[in-house]
Amino acid sequence: MKGTDRAPWTHFPSIDLTGVILGAFFKVFNALGHGFLERVYVRALAQEMRERGLRVELEVPLDVYYGERCVGTYRADCVVQRRVILEIKAVDRLCHAHQAQLLHYLRSTPIEVGLLLNFGPRPEFRRLAFSNARKERR
Repeated sequence: MKGTDRAPWTHFPSIDLTGVILGAFFKVFNALGHGFLERVYVRALAQEMRERGLRVELEVPLDVYYGERCVGTYRADCVVQRRVILEIKAVDRLCHAHQAQLLHYLRSTPIEVGLLLNFGPRPEFRRLAFSNARKERR
């Protein structure tokens, strides 16, 4: 980048927090490997993140808005520090539908950052952000 020595991804919202979460993700993946149900990975990851001093909530009900009205509720696999939604998968490969699911959650909740984590045969992750400034007023 011209005029700066920082990579563009370093300006990602909550980059430090997502870095800690990803460190926990890779530690859990290396310890457990592939083949368990998603619930096992969610619980192990939550334990690892708590050991790193993070506030972790599981199966958090989040309201989904359409315009100014709440039109439903979904349960996030995990919310960290009330700032990052985690969507956990244990599939062969992440696909567009998984990413779209997390993006929809970000669009319709006040949380701006999400991580899609896959405990598949090879660990995969995607960082997503959707600024509250871009969301419809609630």
